[in-house]
Amino acid sequence: MFALGRRPRAPRARGRTPWRSAAYVALDFETTGLDYATDHVISYGVVPIEGGRILVGRGRHVLVKPPKAPSARSQTVHLLRPTDLADAPPMDEAAVSFRRELDERIVLAWFAEVEIAFLRGIYGGSERWWRRRVLDVRDIAIAVDEGNARTRMERGYALSQTADRFGVPVTSAHDALDDALVTAQLFLVLVGKLPGEPNPTLADIRRAVQLT
Repeated sequence: MFALGRRPRAPRARGRTPWRSAAYVALDFETTGLDYATDHVISYGVVPIEGGRILVGRGRHVLVKPPKAPSARSQTVHLLRPTDLADAPPMDEAAVSFRRELDERIVLAWFAEVEIAFLRGIYGGSERWWRRRVLDVRDIAIAVDEGNARTRMERGYALSQTADRFGVPVTSAHDALDDALVTAQLFLVLVGKLPGEPNPTLADIRRAVQLT
């Protein structure tokens, strides 16, 4: 995949910004596979958060027509067949409206390596550039369990598994919009459980994650 124009505008929030004062967007990609060099996005879900509240009504689920058909494994997991994607826009068209969803927002992702890799493929930019703009909610879950080595060994950190542990409902696993919504809800639950400040800044969150 090649870079499709300019990158989204960077978030306005800085390290000392209290987390509730920042604007976020929870993001989930569904893809043809996980080879970042050859696979492609087939759908994405985005859910914005402002003022510490999830804006469910502004969530979006967008199908994307890839240049190659999803693998058999992908079709089994995501239930998106070539016929389902036939009338969807290709990413070079979807990227324009998608960029607006990301502009000036911190991106929340679950196991952010995947989202960062495909965001780089779509918009370019270094891994470091994107990591400054993305929070990995999975890492926040691990940070919440810091200090309890047995808990961390016994509990996995798959999205649905972690959601069940913290009482967050999962309606349709591997659906991009539902996974984004679950990620958004987990972020709100987990950020209040981090050790230290009860109302952490963005820098506090990143520091807690780096210590895990």
